[in-house]
Amino acid sequence: MPRISAPTVAQHRAAQRRALLDAAREVLTEGATDIPGFAEVAARAGLARSSMYQYFKSRRDLLDALVEDSFPRWSDRVEREMDAAGAPDRRVLAYVRANLDLVAEGEHAIASSIAAIAPTEKMTETSALLHRKLVTPLVTALTELGATDPAATAELINAVVHAATRQVEAGGDPVAVQARAAELIEPYLTFAATSRATGNINP
Repeated sequence: MPRISAPTVAQHRAAQRRALLDAAREVLTEGATDIPGFAEVAARAGLARSSMYQYFKSRRDLLDALVEDSFPRWSDRVEREMDAAGAPDRRVLAYVRANLDLVAEGEHAIASSIAAIAPTEKMTETSALLHRKLVTPLVTALTELGATDPAATAELINAVVHAATRQVEAGGDPVAVQARAAELIEPYLTFAATSRATGNINP
């Protein structure tokens, strides 16, 4: 048995699995076109190749684990930042900011690599679930603001986020891109919040 580097065996195993997943995610951020190999992942994690088989039965099993690990991280991060923002107009801006922060941190590149490597039915279902989880709190915030068609407005906001994502991934300064996206969206939010506060009907 290897030397335990955590208080319990379970914690040790969890830490090793986390290190292997993080190493595989690192490979994906570099534009991998295939499922990361066990030898490369283990080496990056500072572990023996044989350690991989204690946690993943195959490269496909590793890829499934990456899908299950990466996609909830995105939605959970966005939801946390929106919840902390408070008022509905601030939550919408937090949605934009959190998504673009994740892009700048490489999370979108990981998701794109996974999708390119494994365009499977499971992947399609996972992507659809993530989209629903992301859009739901955005639509809720827009509904609270009094948007006449919150779902359609959310789609337009996401169009701005997607365009900003492309700019960041093309090498644009994330801070500047995020500021431009906010410049486009914030006037509507200010108008909607003011209309809501004064009791006027939102167009």
